[in-house]
Amino acid sequence: MEFRHEQKCVISVSDKQALARRLQAVARLDPHASGGSYQIRSLYFENPRDKALREKTDGVNRREKFRLRYYNQDTSMIHLEKKSKRNGLGNKSQARLNPTQVREILEGRILWMAESKEPLIRELYIKMRGQGLAPKVIVDYQREPYVFPAGNVRVTLDYNMRMSLCCRDFLKADCLTIPVSQEIVLEVKWDAFLPDIIRDAVALKNGRISAFSKYALCRMYG
Repeated sequence: MEFRHEQKCVISVSDKQALARRLQAVARLDPHASGGSYQIRSLYFENPRDKALREKTDGVNRREKFRLRYYNQDTSMIHLEKKSKRNGLGNKSQARLNPTQVREILEGRILWMAESKEPLIRELYIKMRGQGLAPKVIVDYQREPYVFPAGNVRVTLDYNMRMSLCCRDFLKADCLTIPVSQEIVLEVKWDAFLPDIIRDAVALKNGRISAFSKYALCRMYG
């Protein structure tokens, strides 16, 4: 399992504009971001004791969370993802799901998962049965992503965060969501090293590394 460095920082609108100009000069816009950005919709899982939320807020060194995710309301490409954190480094594993499988999960019909050829789907099944993991909250936001080949760097600017507790509406384009924050989040991810040109491009005079969590923010509402 390979882990990557991750840093987050909550920034202002003026910071976002300045960073976007700098990044456009030194990095490349992610080719998936037609029009300059894309929408992300995630559905996070949680157990009855709020294990993922408590571990995040308590700063537990080794933790994980599961989510479903798709982009730009395109449900033909849905991923199950597990985000793991170890010693401040992050890892993400994925498995592809189709809309029918996702509906089955949302409706609690999960026996088929035990026979899946995908280890991650089987792992989620075991934890849904053994730990009580279940769909908890939908998180929507817009992302402006940049990439830089050296160091496998990915820089993202996330904004327009919204949420919904109506988890069964995850696949619906007209899912009712409510705004939860006007904050903008800068995320920088890299492998072994962060090139100086990117370090300089994302440097902010008043920037401060944060443990910001969209999931934890949206859980304030339920």
